[in-house]
Amino acid sequence: MPVRREQPPHGRGLLQGPGPRLASGGRDRPAQGRCRALHQGRAGGVAVSERVVIVDYGSGNLRSAAKAFERVVAEEGLDAQVVVSSDAETVRGADRVVLPGVGAFADCHAGLGALPGMVEAMAEQVLERGRPFMGICVGMQLMATVGREHGTHQGLGWIKGEVLPITPSDPALKVPHMGWNELAFVPGSHPLLADLPDNPHAYFVHSYRYAVTDPKHQLARVDYGGPICAAIGRDNLVGTQFHPEKSQVTGLRVIANFLKWKP
Repeated sequence: MPVRREQPPHGRGLLQGPGPRLASGGRDRPAQGRCRALHQGRAGGVAVSERVVIVDYGSGNLRSAAKAFERVVAEEGLDAQVVVSSDAETVRGADRVVLPGVGAFADCHAGLGALPGMVEAMAEQVLERGRPFMGICVGMQLMATVGREHGTHQGLGWIKGEVLPITPSDPALKVPHMGWNELAFVPGSHPLLADLPDNPHAYFVHSYRYAVTDPKHQLARVDYGGPICAAIGRDNLVGTQFHPEKSQVTGLRVIANFLKWKP
């Protein structure tokens, strides 16, 4: 799809939400939208080459995320299906895994751990088999070693770092960091950020930030009274603090880059 420099809308966005809700009882749900997605691996009798599983663990903008991924699949003509699932066995059959997230770090981690076998299935598919993984917002933060929101809580430990409160140097800047901000990154540094204009706008809603241990794992940053990590990556793992599903052209390009990425 063509990429253009966009101006952020003037309206305010919605907050991420109150936190985790009850997951869908282990059932797969084909994502609904412009591109119909089937969870059996075949559509109209034609085999689908890739299954993109968005993990439903009771936290995340599942509807908007699924619609954004479906839109990219349709517009890019990709041979893929999008499935929303809380079932560990479905994740074990995924070609790509997406972990959204809204709410508090500890609640999201607990919600993920409450799904039987899910953490193990994700580790098997992502860490052992090398399937591409994308975390969004708190889904990205869960890859950290620890989160320090309302105490100290263990993360997945996939990319070393800790999740800390945002403390802007300018007292006029309010927390949460909510709205549009400009991404800063080195062009050509990672396929996730390919074909983006310089300093494109992305949409953020968060009160905590990911402080990576190794600076090379930070792919992009924003300034909000100090630098904040906006995207991370290591091997077959990537994550965005911003919401690509809310970030218009920039976000759709990031999703397309992830779906085409061959780490």
